[in-house]
Amino acid sequence: MEFCPKCGTKLTPTRKKKGKKNTIVLSCPKCRYKKQPASPVVAVSKTIEHTPQELIAVIGKEEQKLRTLPTVRMECPKCGNNLAYVWQVQTRGSDESSTQFFRCTKCNYTFREYT
Repeated sequence: MEFCPKCGTKLTPTRKKKGKKNTIVLSCPKCRYKKQPASPVVAVSKTIEHTPQELIAVIGKEEQKLRTLPTVRMECPKCGNNLAYVWQVQTRGSDESSTQFFRCTKCNYTFREYT
């Protein structure tokens, strides 16, 4: 990005025909300053493709050790502990509510609640 040395406005690239050859010139839309020759403009695009495995979030044994999930007071049906990690996943259609999963902080039993 370059700016006009006279007025400070951003220079815009414009095409100029010189015989059979097209050249790109940077010109100021405000004071009509022109900079010749402009360096060639090269458009670069980058596409990032993800595999289906990268799009799915799985909470495995290593992630369980991190203990970064929020906790709530919820009684574990297996051991009776009253503290559990909680997270939500959209398991059904997008027009239905998400499923809330809980994992006991004591015995690591995972259970769910459909809301």
